Amino acid sequence: MVEGRKVFLSLFFGFLLSACLAEAYTLRVASVNVENYLLMDRWVDGKWRRDYPKPSKEKRALRSMINQVNPDILVIQEIGDEPFLNELWMDLNVTQGTQFLYSSWMHGSYEEEERHLAILSKVPFQSVRKHEDISFTYFGERKKPSRGLMEINFKTNGQSWTIFNLHLKSKWTERKDDPEANIRREKEARTMRDFIRGQYPPASNPRYIVAGDFNDHKNSQALRRFTEVSETKLSSMLPCQDQNRHFWTHYYAKEDSYARLDYLLVSPSMQKQYKTDSAKIYDGYHTLMASDHRMVYADFRF
Repeated sequence: MVEGRKVFLSLFFGFLLSACLAEAYTLRVASVNVENYLLMDRWVDGKWRRDYPKPSKEKRALRSMINQVNPDILVIQEIGDEPFLNELWMDLNVTQGTQFLYSSWMHGSYEEEERHLAILSKVPFQSVRKHEDISFTYFGERKKPSRGLMEINFKTNGQSWTIFNLHLKSKWTERKDDPEANIRREKEARTMRDFIRGQYPPASNPRYIVAGDFNDHKNSQALRRFTEVSETKLSSMLPCQDQNRHFWTHYYAKEDSYARLDYLLVSPSMQKQYKTDSAKIYDGYHTLMASDHRMVYADFRF
């Protein structure tokens, strides 16, 4: 009789465990710089065009990439004004059949900024906060991160978590006292890091992802600002790689060079939600026709 009870209890708790695992909810989070999805002067089919939109073949390749990866949440950098996000949203939902029910767009900190942050999602937001007013001192002047910082809050299976979307300063600059804008980029990163740390203290074990185009290599000062402060671990870099185990996410055609500029950083508590070996870089056909950046993505269980 005792042995029978043990078997029954073993089967019962095994069933409960299986039920719990079956109810676990998996979300795929992706991030991509969509490369000048806006009006600008550009070469198209061997001709110079003024105020010309992103070419149709590039848009088709971008939509194909998004559908191949099939993210639940898509974090976007370098989109134009809000009508361009609406266009992409409509093309994905109507033409391609992808059901991104929710979207949000953020204007940068400066009126002249043409490249913006956005997000598309198949799951609802709890809230979206657009931080345009965080600032830092740069050679004696008060400056703001030109694209701002986008904060999107979710609740999945009763667990609250957050995505921060960013696009740090590029290496292009006219300042001779800051070659490749390394100082500017580090100050942007430090300012964002301090803001995030203030809102989500490490001692509170927050769950968050910092995603986007960091415009710098993994051992740069800008990246290190997000991963640690003093001896406190703030986040870890997910090991995104393509099918050939390559790590580059950006191709610079002018120099024929490759670099890793796009990342998914996760807080220690969010690391526990990460599905092992799911961090990838999309390298499908026509990837570089869609953008000069490759999409990074990973899966998380809740």
